Amino acid sequence: MNHQRVTIEHLGEFDEIVDVRTPLEFADDHVPGALNAPVLSNEERVLVGTMYRESPFDATRVGAALAARNIARHLDTTFAGRPRNWRPLIYCWRGGKRSGSMTAMFNMIGWRARQLEGGYKAYRHSVLEALGALPGALRYVVLAGPTGSGKTRLLNALGNAGAQTLDLEGLAAHRGSLLGALPTRAQPTQKSFDTALLQTLRGFDAAQPVFVEAESKRIGAITLPLALVERIHDAPCVVVDVEREERVALLLEEYGHLLDDRDAFREQLVKLTPLHGRERVANWCALLSEDRRTALSEALVAEHYDPAYARSTRRHYAKLAKSLHFAFHPMAGDPLAQAQTLLARIDAAPGTASTIETPEASRLA
Repeated sequence: MNHQRVTIEHLGEFDEIVDVRTPLEFADDHVPGALNAPVLSNEERVLVGTMYRESPFDATRVGAALAARNIARHLDTTFAGRPRNWRPLIYCWRGGKRSGSMTAMFNMIGWRARQLEGGYKAYRHSVLEALGALPGALRYVVLAGPTGSGKTRLLNALGNAGAQTLDLEGLAAHRGSLLGALPTRAQPTQKSFDTALLQTLRGFDAAQPVFVEAESKRIGAITLPLALVERIHDAPCVVVDVEREERVALLLEEYGHLLDDRDAFREQLVKLTPLHGRERVANWCALLSEDRRTALSEALVAEHYDPAYARSTRRHYAKLAKSLHFAFHPMAGDPLAQAQTLLARIDAAPGTASTIETPEASRLA
């Protein structure tokens, strides 16, 4: 038995978690809170891997020399101020030579370092296992409604009002539709998304509902865990009703960056040709070329977003027909006040199928 190794269940028992993989591996995903102190750089790992195919002995010799120099540098910089009783947990890809070399050196110094059995692969397996079970322990309330109905704004307002909210589009850095890529944020890797999602789910109180937007199985390039998708699709819904004019105004505000880059937007519209036909897409492209933004937004709402919403929600959300309807004003009303009204009405009449309307909706209708 190797007493310098511990299993994934002991993650929380250490002063610090050290990921000794390359910066690229670390960026792909890592244990939450881990510090990256690479034993091999991105380029050095490629070099050693290439050498290994020709001569495992030479590759191991060169790799050991590189690792020793890098560990020495970390000792002089990153870890120079760690106290004598410091207890780090160290991991690499599979709990092999990279983490083993640093663990051995740290223990020779006098720190009580331990190596994670199975490395990152063991951690990744634990994440997938938890994502298969944890979603089933929570209950959800789904905000349904077509694109432009302000579901994200209402979700954020519900969070500000004290409700538990799961912002899947925020975690995925994507609004969910074909045109939903964010202008300032790239999507995370699938592994990184899974880690962030699990951390979020673990923070919820199972005794309280979790509000979430209606989603399909994919958000951009990200795939949602099947257990979560099934729970969301079977959850009670609140249909967010917004007047067409306000939806168009919201789309113009949130998707304005697309209209500013007409060539890129045209490429995205052309991708919809198999679904809508050449004539309709050509009409959208003409509106784009003429910079008729409102007309284009109205056409996309009527001809693309609303039919897509109707097809998707009717097929996936079993309880949609018995849903509460909530008149929401994302542009004109106070989102927080409306969220508070929604929570009050749900608490007062759980499970009813009546239409809920905010005071702002009554006044502005």
